[in-house]
Amino acid sequence: MARKIVEKVLRYNAVFEPAEEGGFSVTVPKLPGLVTEGDTFEEALEMVKDAIEGYLLVLQEQKERIPDPDDKSITALVDVKFPNRKFATT
Repeated sequence: MARKIVEKVLRYNAVFEPAEEGGFSVTVPKLPGLVTEGDTFEEALEMVKDAIEGYLLVLQEQKERIPDPDDKSITALVDVKFPNRKFATT
């Protein structure tokens, strides 16, 4: 009987921030220290997938706990009307 290979897909939220010099910087809140970048969104997406896989493999090799995936959380941009007051932005 042939063996079946089963892949588990883990989903983690990634934060894509436009970089001043162009492209995107990407972090994954559940994976501390993971930072990558790409010249385009598509490239940054591929880079973060690769970085997450590598991060998880290192944790597995070191027999450390793999953080629970974000399969139940949802992130969204939320627009809020704010009174015309002066405030500092970064």
